[in-house]
Amino acid sequence: MDKTYFLSQSTSLILVIVISLIFVFLGLYNSKKYQGLNNYLTANRNIGLFSLTTSLTASALGAWILFGPASAATWGGIGAIIGYSLGTAFPMFFLIYLGKKIRKEFPKGSSLIEFLRKKFGKSLFKLILLMTIFYMFIFLCAEVTAVAVLINYISGTELWITALIVLLSTLVYTLYGGLRASIFTDNIQMVVIGILLLISFLYINSFTGSKFSFEFIKDKNPQLLSPSYIPSYTAGLTFFIAVAATNLFHQGNWQRVYAAKNFETLRKSLIISFFIIIPVVFYMGFTGMVAFSIDPTIRPDLGFFTLLLQEQTELLSLFIIVLGLALTISTVDTLVNAISSLIVVDGKATFSLNKKTNYLNFSKYIILFLSLISFIIASKGFDILYLFLLADLFCCAFVLTIFYSFYNKNINEKTAYVSIIIGLIGGFLMFPSPDFSKSLLVGVLMPKELFGPFVAQSLLFLSFVIATFLPLVVFKAKKF
Repeated sequence: MDKTYFLSQSTSLILVIVISLIFVFLGLYNSKKYQGLNNYLTANRNIGLFSLTTSLTASALGAWILFGPASAATWGGIGAIIGYSLGTAFPMFFLIYLGKKIRKEFPKGSSLIEFLRKKFGKSLFKLILLMTIFYMFIFLCAEVTAVAVLINYISGTELWITALIVLLSTLVYTLYGGLRASIFTDNIQMVVIGILLLISFLYINSFTGSKFSFEFIKDKNPQLLSPSYIPSYTAGLTFFIAVAATNLFHQGNWQRVYAAKNFETLRKSLIISFFIIIPVVFYMGFTGMVAFSIDPTIRPDLGFFTLLLQEQTELLSLFIIVLGLALTISTVDTLVNAISSLIVVDGKATFSLNKKTNYLNFSKYIILFLSLISFIIASKGFDILYLFLLADLFCCAFVLTIFYSFYNKNINEKTAYVSIIIGLIGGFLMFPSPDFSKSLLVGVLMPKELFGPFVAQSLLFLSFVIATFLPLVVFKAKKF
């Protein structure tokens, strides 16, 4: 029996093409006025409050918000939503302090890696660069996969078609206009995202009535709001640590730190972004709890859509496609330009190429190659959550060592290397298998029975905590 879709494939496809072409036109048109490497990497360090705020927020809120928070809320409850919200927003707050320091000490920079290259030796710098690019590449795959799955869910459009249109359109204007084009289109995309999210909230709130409330959730699934529900705490901490750690290595954020016309503009933009991101992610997670309380048989990651599309109206389907595309393209252009900028800035110190090599052109070839892999992954509809979690683990092992070194002059390359490796080993020993039933230490090297039920049920949480905080042991040991 054929599945009934909310929208026809032809209507869906026309909308995807039209929206994508609009952003291509806007990106190319704006970029013609701002050419040169400085505009490509740092938008000539002249971005004002509105543009910087909307760009930081739009880049942080990708298509993942339509799936991730709602899914996490169905098993992690209120704690998972709070952790997800704070984890996504926390880097904005942290970048106020780090941004001030890095802009002062390295005023002509354009990346975090560039700053670290001056502090650490080449071998550790290359490891950090590789980890950062790996994380952003996984993020790219996740975004393209998410929007392809979304359009497929609504209209049955094959995954590869959406993936191809989104990637090609974003690459066209981003590889031409760089950061300046990304920020300009982010401004428009964030306005669209904000309006559509507000409309969705008003519609769901009016349509579901008393069901869209904490009282309804408490009545149907009290454990999701219970202060004694342990998974709520472990899920909240897991998402906070993982999301916050990874976003601190997001080159797109660091480009925008340097792009601000002055520190006061940067500070205000980061504070405003912080307070926009929290309610948005919390709202998306809350829809998951409500949808799960109404119907426990729903697919956890489709909670938001099941609430919004109960009437199966074409208008709401069109609405969701526009929202999904705006969220995806705003994030994809940021990731594309961020990876490209790292190769431009740090390529000479990383690759032993001909002295006449044009690293801007070289970066574009690398981006095209990575985009091809992203297209293949998105076309297959692979569940890349596990790979995303693995990238998160890498970032967790690096985060304290790297950012603590900003303030502790005694951390040299050897100390940093040892602390990161110890964090990675500890994290990998506890990192769960794809079915989350065991880990290398718990269930493979040693029987699960030797560990309590909390350990066996909290492998992901423990792996992130250990990877993040075990490096502190090296710092402490070095003092003695």
